[in-house]
Amino acid sequence: MLIKIDHDFHEHLTETEKKVIAFINSNTEKISSMSISDVAEATYSSPATVSRTIKKCGFSGFAELRYLITQETDVHKDSINVNEIFNKSLMEVTQTIEQLSIETILAVVREICQAKRIYLLSRGLTEHVAEEFALKLQLQGFHVFANSDPSIMQDMTRRVKNQELVIIFSLSGKTPELLTAAENAASLGARIVTITCGSPDTPLARIAHLTAYGFKHSHVAIKNVDATSRLPIYVISRIISDYLAKRQDEEREKAARKEAAYRREHYF
Repeated sequence: MLIKIDHDFHEHLTETEKKVIAFINSNTEKISSMSISDVAEATYSSPATVSRTIKKCGFSGFAELRYLITQETDVHKDSINVNEIFNKSLMEVTQTIEQLSIETILAVVREICQAKRIYLLSRGLTEHVAEEFALKLQLQGFHVFANSDPSIMQDMTRRVKNQELVIIFSLSGKTPELLTAAENAASLGARIVTITCGSPDTPLARIAHLTAYGFKHSHVAIKNVDATSRLPIYVISRIISDYLAKRQDEEREKAARKEAAYRREHYF
């Protein structure tokens, strides 16, 4: 039996929740290869109900439950391997979010909104994350230049102004070309924001005015080249761009209400 519940707790469960727990306890080995939708279908419930039930039992979610099952039962090796990979992604996302403060996100947003021009710099596979982030900012009307070429970024950062912002995406926080660009920009009074999975004592973090840190799992799947997951950096960039979009939506709604009130007052 994987989920053990006492009498008092059992009395506070709905009939559907009791059915979900009974199914999990009776099908422990199958759960490791099932999705939350599979469990919901088998118990005639919904994924939301399954998720709520699992959390009531003390688990953070279905992913944790499934991972623990692979550790405690004799299941197929493929299921163990896949669940370990699931858990790796879960850890990177949840720990990145947990170690981010709202103050840090709001501070980055203020830097973006106050900047007359934004330079977005990156290297390697991180370029793909930076390009998407740049596009989202451009769609929201920000003046953004994204670049990953070492020569061009050195030239660009030798001409920045003190009312401009340089945002640097760097997985390690140690990339030499990005560090040189940051030093160029800082010497001219530009603001520097770094989004990284490196530690606070990395060169880029030390030179930046503001840094948002992601959590990178220690296990690297592909070792012969730098193909480490950029998921933590993507999570941070998404949080920032989504908040900016929500903020703009709220400003438009506020302006629309103000315009409607003005029209009612002056024309009716």
